[in-house]
Amino acid sequence: MPESGAQGDKQAQQQYQEKYNQVKPKPPILKNIVWAFIVGGLICTLGQFIQNYFVSVGFTKKEAAGPTAVVLVFLSAFFTALGVYDELGRRAGAGSIVPITGFANSVVAPAMEFKREGFVFGVGAKMFIIAGPVLVYGMLTSFIIGFIYWLAK
Repeated sequence: MPESGAQGDKQAQQQYQEKYNQVKPKPPILKNIVWAFIVGGLICTLGQFIQNYFVSVGFTKKEAAGPTAVVLVFLSAFFTALGVYDELGRRAGAGSIVPITGFANSVVAPAMEFKREGFVFGVGAKMFIIAGPVLVYGMLTSFIIGFIYWLAK
């Protein structure tokens, strides 16, 4: 007997899921793709302008890469603190998250959210809540690949 009750619950869940799938709004996929492309492209274009500026004042292209990244990270952190970058992220999606500016945003946003808890337990503790796993697994992966490369040499 209990099995028929469980089957009835399962059928009710399936019916509910089917009904929900029929009425839930469809995301505007094409619009989201276009926005991500435009915003990501504009961020990269800004980065290219910044790099060209550093090259014009005497840096080589290779030397200009570091200061360009620093400026982009600073601008992202600054605009995150003002609340502008989060609004951009809501509209642009992956277009604002994929470039280096998205990484800076993922570090600063949690810190801003928990600043009321103080500098140690708020900002310091929560700063890498999102970016921390990215750093850990990124460094671990690079170590493993470097070790394999070293063994293969």
